[in-house]
Amino acid sequence: MEEFIEGWTARHGATRDQLLPLLHAVQEEAGYVADAVVPVIARALNLSRADVHGVVTFYHDFRRTPAGRHVVKLCRAESCQARGGAAIEAAAAQRLGVAMGETRGDGAVSLEPIYCLGLCAVGPNALVDGRPVARIDGAALDRIAAEVAA
Repeated sequence: MEEFIEGWTARHGATRDQLLPLLHAVQEEAGYVADAVVPVIARALNLSRADVHGVVTFYHDFRRTPAGRHVVKLCRAESCQARGGAAIEAAAAQRLGVAMGETRGDGAVSLEPIYCLGLCAVGPNALVDGRPVARIDGAALDRIAAEVAA
């Protein structure tokens, strides 16, 4: 990962304003931002480890552990919650065999919260491997569970 970071900063610059783009690049490359890479990024951008750690832990989109092969993100925004989001979340956790914010032991699926997909009129909503799915109900959860099991 050190070589990746060195190459990235050589192409894009090694300034403070490159922290977010670099973190996104690291996550895209590795699948997550490991704790061990925080000091490497800090050195590369001449920041403190606390600065980098603070950004990684502040933004929900950065993972600190590997995600599952499939990632299901359920919307937790007000509109989706008003349309039964809490019940959908409980049913999804049961059907997928993983708690919210966790990755199943076999590494097949991660269940994560997301806050507003902008599809409020057709909620509750989810992202399944980056693909939006609207009007989540029991049948949709069954399809999602079958998809991630394949």
